[in-house]
Parts: sequence; C-alpha cells; structure tokens
Amino acid sequence: MGPLRVAVLIALLLPLAGCKSPYVAATISNHTSQPIDLLEMDYPSASFGTQSLAPGADFHYRFKIIGSGNVSITYTTANFHDKKSTGPFLKEGDEGPLEAIIQPDGVRWVPIPAKQP
Repeated sequence: MGPLRVAVLIALLLPLAGCKSPYVAATISNHTSQPIDLLEMDYPSASFGTQSLAPGADFHYRFKIIGSGNVSITYTTANFHDKKSTGPFLKEGDEGPLEAIIQPDGVRWVPIPAKQP
C-alpha cells in the first residue's frame, strides 16, 4: 500500500478509536445464608437474571440503558417467599457500576455515581 493510502486509512480509523458506548456494570450479591432463586433485574427497556444465586455469590451483567425509569429486582427466597425491591432511577446515557446487595432484611442499592461536571 502506498503512503497516501496508509494515511487515508489512518485518518478514517482514528475517529473510531475514541468511540465507546456507555454501559452499566451491574453486580447482584447474595449476602444471605440461603440460595436465592428466580432472580431477575428489570431496567428501562429490558431485563436479565439467573436461575439461582448461591449464598455469598455475585452475579455480574453489563447493559446499555435505552429510555429511563427505575431499576428493580425480584427473587424468591429459600422459604418460597417472593421479594421485590425498587432501586435507583436510570436514564439513557448513564454509565458506571450499580450494585444490588441482597441481605436478610432486604436489598441495599449502591447506585451509579453521579457524573462530575
């Protein structure tokens, strides 16, 4: 390839090097002494989950937010009680870590840190 072609190729690819799509890195932690079953996290425009989460285990999932609304988590306890907890409000473009820590007395949310101006 000639030097002109290489320069044009680099010029075309350079803008792509800085592109990244914002995403939320969610972690759901089971801080109880029993397994959690039928675990689902709902967020604006979609949901994800797992069949079971062992005591002391973490479940990680990355997602992109389309739209806006509260995140929530539903799960079934070892003694077959259905639980639901509503978490923080998320909007399109939010990014960063989000934690839902399931404890014996409910879910503790650690929301995405606020963006600095």
